Amino acid sequence: MKNDIFDKILDTEGGYVNNPADRGGPTNWGITESTARHFGFADIKKITRQQAYSILENAYWLKPHFDEVAKLSPVLAYELCDSAVNLGPSVPICWLQRWLNVFNHQGKDFRNLDIDCRIGPRTIDALKAYLSIRGDEGEKILRLALNCSQGNHYLEICELRSQNETFIYGWLKNRVLFPNT
Repeated sequence: MKNDIFDKILDTEGGYVNNPADRGGPTNWGITESTARHFGFADIKKITRQQAYSILENAYWLKPHFDEVAKLSPVLAYELCDSAVNLGPSVPICWLQRWLNVFNHQGKDFRNLDIDCRIGPRTIDALKAYLSIRGDEGEKILRLALNCSQGNHYLEICELRSQNETFIYGWLKNRVLFPNT
């Protein structure tokens, strides 16, 4: 499951890119230069797919606890991990927590979460309760909700910085339109 998720993300990201409109700077397999340096790579151009895979696993899977989400829903784990590679892990985690809070029937189904943008036992318990109550349909609706937040995020950053308009069509096509599923 994890391998399939990482393969989909790496296929979407592709290899080395250095677009001057990208504030994140050069990337390789979706890994930014600063992230690559954090993991000991001096030359981002030389990162192999397998090395990128290892960085994904550590920085965008295990550290934000998407592996715990995957035990409940591989589909949602993919959505969160893919968004994290593009936006950083805290952003999609905040969306997940916010959506769970509004899907809990004003705290009747499960307690509201503090929006701390970290996955811990309470977030996992809330997700487990939500999926238990809503089932497969709920999983699809939560994925749609996360994609709504992601699309809105892209709209907002394009409105704030017109150079991002270079990327928005591809972001929506490859990340929001239920890619690779």
